[in-house]
Amino acid sequence: MRQWGLAEHAAAMGLQLSPQALEQLGLLLQLLAKWNRVHNLTSLAESRWVSHHLLDSLSIVSILPDGRLIDVGSGGGFPGLPVAIAEPNREIVLLDSSHKKTAFLRQAVAELGLANVAVETARSESYRPEAAFDVVVSRAFSDLKSFLTLAGHLCREGGTLLAMKGAMPRGELDELPPGAVRQTVQLEVPMIDAQRHAVFLNPPAARIG
Repeated sequence: MRQWGLAEHAAAMGLQLSPQALEQLGLLLQLLAKWNRVHNLTSLAESRWVSHHLLDSLSIVSILPDGRLIDVGSGGGFPGLPVAIAEPNREIVLLDSSHKKTAFLRQAVAELGLANVAVETARSESYRPEAAFDVVVSRAFSDLKSFLTLAGHLCREGGTLLAMKGAMPRGELDELPPGAVRQTVQLEVPMIDAQRHAVFLNPPAARIG
């Protein structure tokens, strides 16, 4: 990992990664490369995985509210797995409807030794956990209105939904009901020459159960 400068780039985002975390992130990329040859988990060129998967995922760690987190539409595990590695004391659920993707996620969780992570195979709108989450995160999952509609019930009352976006999604923001948007934050991600934003949304009333 040292040759990629990951520790230095993470530090530039205000994040200090332990030696164990750096080792786990390296192993994650090795596992992704192995599985991607067969299962096509990501279409992104391997040369961009450090920047567009690891650093992009880690860019939200310093602004995440505390509490239990669910990564909706986790796919290859981004942002959930890097967040779980950076924050080993945070309870995290990775949710995806694809069986091949959740098979990879379970294997990654086992090989990385992530005791703080669980994996669920389900569509977000039909997933009914025993308790709502403090933080609901999505990355390249859907537009903001659909995110609220499909995953809003997973967030406890007073919790936070956080959507990771590229350029400021002004059109999507305009489609949201009054009071839905809490704040937007521009993210600075090393090695990515493009805009990144985090959109914080207020949840509808929790409807778990």
